[in-house]
Amino acid sequence: MAMVTHNDSSSAPRFCPMYCIVPPHMLKEIARRGSAGQQAWAWQTLTLSEQMRGQRLALSVIAAMGTTATGTKRRTIYDAGNGSRLPGRMVRGEGDPRSKDRAVNEAYDGSGATYDLYFTVFGRNSIDERGMRLDSTVHYGRKYDNAFWNGQQMVYGDGDGELFNRFTIAIDVIGHELTHGVTDYEAGLEYQDQPGALNESFSDVFGSLVKQYKRRQTAKEADWLIGKGLLARGVKGKALRSMKEPGTAYDDDILGKDPQPGHMRDYVRTRDDNGGVHINSGIPNRAFCETAIGLGGNAWAKAGQIWYVTLRDKLRPNSSFKDAARWTVAVARELYGVGSLEQKAVRGGWVAVGIGV
Repeated sequence: MAMVTHNDSSSAPRFCPMYCIVPPHMLKEIARRGSAGQQAWAWQTLTLSEQMRGQRLALSVIAAMGTTATGTKRRTIYDAGNGSRLPGRMVRGEGDPRSKDRAVNEAYDGSGATYDLYFTVFGRNSIDERGMRLDSTVHYGRKYDNAFWNGQQMVYGDGDGELFNRFTIAIDVIGHELTHGVTDYEAGLEYQDQPGALNESFSDVFGSLVKQYKRRQTAKEADWLIGKGLLARGVKGKALRSMKEPGTAYDDDILGKDPQPGHMRDYVRTRDDNGGVHINSGIPNRAFCETAIGLGGNAWAKAGQIWYVTLRDKLRPNSSFKDAARWTVAVARELYGVGSLEQKAVRGGWVAVGIGV
């Protein structure tokens, strides 16, 4: 996966790959099992994704163009008109009235909900902590089966309508992708093997928290699904991933079966997908879910705080699952005390997935 290097280390991450919500293993299954039309859509999506990775090397850094006052949202939505040129035509700015286009409104509302969680709960000033603009492009490509964060903005395809619905439909997908930006500016987790799976997991964690915070759900009330509503009618599945029960999100003749493990004994060793970053993320996902449900109440209140501080202050680019477990337990101790219920819950969450601390 292509990386882009920035010169101003004070205001931008060291590198940033292009992150996509639909993993390559799912697209490859579609390209192998789907109808002629579905295969064409899948290959188009894979090809456009690779083109974007190449374009990343030439992108400038919008985020480094100055700071914004804390608490000030700057959302701008663009329309690619089913082309691939970014950002496209501006269709809605901050404070503008709602559009007649559902995708425009969903992108606007979802990025706002993500901003609100980070600002209100964690005191963070946008993605980069300096008031970064939240730019989004909708209607990218024709029947494009993905959504991605490219280091500067969000991009959403409309889906093919047979396997995937429009990619703005799931607020947790929006929160997931924007959190990749937060990770780039903080821990900078390498997008490979266990650090890459942690990168994906932190995005699932905070993507789910965006949805829970918006709906004011407790940990027990939450569905812990990533991308619910994204799979089209007729597809045998409920979401892209299940944090509570990894490996159960879908089992479809075309998409294949959800390959995520929920325990270290089932860790998948592969060269595909940067060492299985979208697959093995199920393990730390379940650890967080177990922790949050064990603590009760709202998941963002304590479990979310522990994971956020760990991401912001403790993890390094090459951190492993064991490192994440060790640091989340340490942060729980720092925030809530030695031997606290919070520390015990975090430790219990990791033990449940086969990682002792």
